[in-house]
Amino acid sequence: MDILPILSTLRRHKITAFLVIIEIALTCAIVCNAVFLISQRLDRIHMQSGVAEHELLQIVLTDIGVTKDEKARTLTDIAALRQIPGVTEVASVNQAPFGNSSWNSGIKLDPKQRVSTLNASTYYGENALQTLGTQLVMGRNLQPDDYMDFDDVVKAAAAKDPKGIPKVTVITQTLAERLWPGQGALGKQIYLSDYPITVVGVVKDLVRPSIFDDAAAKFSMVFPVRITEGQYLIRTAPENRDAVLKAALEKLKAINPHRVVLKKRSMDEMRHDFFQNDRAMAGLLVGVCVALLVVTALGIVGLGSFWVAQRRRQIGVRRALGATRRNILNYFQTENFLLATIGIVVGMVMAYGINLLLMVHYELPRLPAIYFPVGALLLWAIGQLAVLGPAMRAAAVPPVVATRSV
Repeated sequence: MDILPILSTLRRHKITAFLVIIEIALTCAIVCNAVFLISQRLDRIHMQSGVAEHELLQIVLTDIGVTKDEKARTLTDIAALRQIPGVTEVASVNQAPFGNSSWNSGIKLDPKQRVSTLNASTYYGENALQTLGTQLVMGRNLQPDDYMDFDDVVKAAAAKDPKGIPKVTVITQTLAERLWPGQGALGKQIYLSDYPITVVGVVKDLVRPSIFDDAAAKFSMVFPVRITEGQYLIRTAPENRDAVLKAALEKLKAINPHRVVLKKRSMDEMRHDFFQNDRAMAGLLVGVCVALLVVTALGIVGLGSFWVAQRRRQIGVRRALGATRRNILNYFQTENFLLATIGIVVGMVMAYGINLLLMVHYELPRLPAIYFPVGALLLWAIGQLAVLGPAMRAAAVPPVVATRSV
């Protein structure tokens, strides 16, 4: 029964009503996309790495001056680290998850391909999989007989000698499904620089050190290549990490004091540092959403208060004609609901348009439809709560006072 009077009133206040609708529409469009981006960031932050994060330590060293016998020194370091109480696994590796520095290679499924099928991260290091704690889901792990020295592999590649190139690899389940959808990966061959390499094992997950594309975050391969890069991963019980790290640094310094420690940290610290920008972005977007919702609520409160002051005579007449406080309250809440509904509809169209732009220019996924009704309910609720105060003040105006206030 209040719809026609409300529409008549809104026609007399077109500019004010239009501004409220635009404010709600912009809030709806921005908040829907911002919440979606926040969820994307949170999913990224909580991405499963596939390794025993709470048990891993990283130590990265560099030499001062020219060094010799790197292989022998690496073997000495590993043997010493394994003697530390609490250490369960040690590996000299070329890279580590969340390390930011990534070794990558293009993969072909046919040696005649001109362009690689995709790009994947390449992990090297004897005993790397055992140290990382990856979960083998198919096939076998890399065996001691599979391994070759990195320097020998480099020489073989330069001489184009296939005998000096690794023959097998272990890949992630995500990579296997991408290369051979619906098929088994074991026994299949991939080609790196025209050299065939057979897949002998599949691990559940192993995240790339640098995640530039979330869709390809787990495109990883492990090759049987011994590495002497001065980067060690140590696996121990979580409660022993501090003691083991201290003992490991003392051991390595005792073996060769002419080395500089570049990094000494746990995998938990590596993850925390890696996703620092994502947490900051999520926090910023949360702040934007809260600010927009607060501004929108204050706008509705201000408009409601203004209209109550402007309609005191109208309210008094209605009260004199028998309208109850509940009738007045419902009138203002219905009016706000209509404005909010129009703003939400316009905002949903704008949200869809903004999402299309983000998809085209930033390769973001499509905004799920669930965000639209959730956003609508949120804005309806905020609108009704915001207008409640002015509406209650309008309902509390006595008929006589309202009539005399002309």
